[in-house]
Amino acid sequence: MLQLFKKYNTVLRFIFIFLGSYFIFSLFYNGYLVFFRSSVYYPDFITHLVAKQSESLIKSLGYSADILPHQTELSMKLYVNKTYLARIVEGCNAISIMILFSSFILAFFGRLKLSLIYILAGSVLIYAMNLIRIALLAIGIYEYPEYASFSHSILFPLVIYGTVFFLWVLWVRIYANTRKKG
Repeated sequence: MLQLFKKYNTVLRFIFIFLGSYFIFSLFYNGYLVFFRSSVYYPDFITHLVAKQSESLIKSLGYSADILPHQTELSMKLYVNKTYLARIVEGCNAISIMILFSSFILAFFGRLKLSLIYILAGSVLIYAMNLIRIALLAIGIYEYPEYASFSHSILFPLVIYGTVFFLWVLWVRIYANTRKKG
């Protein structure tokens, strides 16, 4: 049994670090959601910020946009040209995706400075791609409502998860190169 642990040490290390960091980050994030719910930034600060920034991005693309707190749900209602199109819920803020991304990078931890910079830069890119995704999804639903289900369920998740996958592949290549040099 000990030989199996030695043989698969690298794989087990990756799994434990990935799952452990994912669990810890998720625990902190859930604590944040419980502790920082407020009526000022409804439903929570980050989701509210994503909704406001998505509204601004839609406006910069030449459309009228408004967000309003939902009366019965923890979400922000998104309007484009006075048409109610979508709810921006906690899951739309990309924090869970950034947690997944960061956990993977930590499991392939390289040099401290490089790893932390990559996590920060990758999270900023994921956040930006998420804002673009929400804005284009809302405009797409407004312009082509017949494709709303396809866009929301397939096309735009592909954009955000494709970004994460690209960043992971890039990190593995960077990690492999730093391992060869170090």
